[in-house]
Amino acid sequence: MSNREVTGSLFERNGRYTAVLNLYDKNGKRRQKSVALGIPVKGNKRKAQARLEELKKEYSAGIMEPETPQEESPLFADFLWEWLKITAPTIERTTYQSYKDLIDARLDAFFRERGLRLEELEPKHIRELHQSIFKDGCNANTVIHYHAVVRKALQYAVKNGMVNENVADRVDRPKKGKYLAAFYSKEELAALFDATKDDPISVVIQLAAYYGLRRSEVLGIRWSAIDFQKGTLSINHKVTEGIVDGKVRLYTEDKLKTKSSFRTLPLIPPVRVLLEEQRARQQRYRKLFKKSYCTDYLDYVCTDEMGKLFRPNYITDHFKLLLKQHGLRHIRFHDLRHSCASLLLSQGIPMKQIQEWLGHSTFATTADIYSHLDFNSKLESADAITAAFAEEKPAEEQEEDGFGMGLSM
Repeated sequence: MSNREVTGSLFERNGRYTAVLNLYDKNGKRRQKSVALGIPVKGNKRKAQARLEELKKEYSAGIMEPETPQEESPLFADFLWEWLKITAPTIERTTYQSYKDLIDARLDAFFRERGLRLEELEPKHIRELHQSIFKDGCNANTVIHYHAVVRKALQYAVKNGMVNENVADRVDRPKKGKYLAAFYSKEELAALFDATKDDPISVVIQLAAYYGLRRSEVLGIRWSAIDFQKGTLSINHKVTEGIVDGKVRLYTEDKLKTKSSFRTLPLIPPVRVLLEEQRARQQRYRKLFKKSYCTDYLDYVCTDEMGKLFRPNYITDHFKLLLKQHGLRHIRFHDLRHSCASLLLSQGIPMKQIQEWLGHSTFATTADIYSHLDFNSKLESADAITAAFAEEKPAEEQEEDGFGMGLSM
């Protein structure tokens, strides 16, 4: 033991107190020792604090020594990667990729530069992380994403006895910012369709706008999911991408975001025409390129001239380029989904029906995103409040004023 004073603190675990002591070797290097006190939390804080002080004195005097030296705590940056590797089989691939991107983008460098080990992590370090993200011009939602990864990793560490508490739980997350979706008007969508009609991703753009599809959903549309006789289009498949060994890989699967994402929609006339043109185009390209034409994706609607599936990220990047080339107002590709919802609302379609059209899992999700656009319901409320005041006013006074609502100040 070194001459440095032993420090410690109390934590609650399963309704009982645990003492965590900070012990230091002859070189002043700290390691932690956890001692379960077995003292119930309720009404026994003073008793637990007294026992903690006794333990601190005993360890300081050398009366009690750890039986065997503990393995050195790993660097937190290394632990994040190890946790991600262990967690990968239990989470969605897209979730895994999201966690990996966040660790790659900022978390690894932030914690590695500070040389922080897992057991050394404190709430102040999490706060410093938050501040660094804000300093780089990011918003509260970005901070929340990074905080979530750190917290999940620490939760694993607590569960497996690597640390005694999740210090991220002692740090307040910033409040999530209210997202106001961007969208195109009917006229802007018409201009977009016209400007991009000869582009290879024209069919992708129009399908996304007409049906409010997610990027993965529109790329996953297959001919076998379209019934031209019954006039239906089923959303039951998706296309995503990920990076494996440094190379981009496409994933095609019958697995959507939620159960509600599986839906069958009417084949509206403009889309029927669009699909018939796309099928004829694919047949023409196949004859033109012969053996060079890719036959792996013959059942897919959204393919390029060579029969290959469009990469999701290519769609995002190319869509942005198209808007710039044609002088159109910038929106994200995903905002075509919001544009669809906006147009449905403007036509008086109830929010519940829009939820089903878009494939949201709950009504609350739809309402939270689009309630600020629902002007029709506000008009109904305006008419109702006008009528309510009008009913209270004498009939002769209404005739004099010439209108139904009169308020005196």
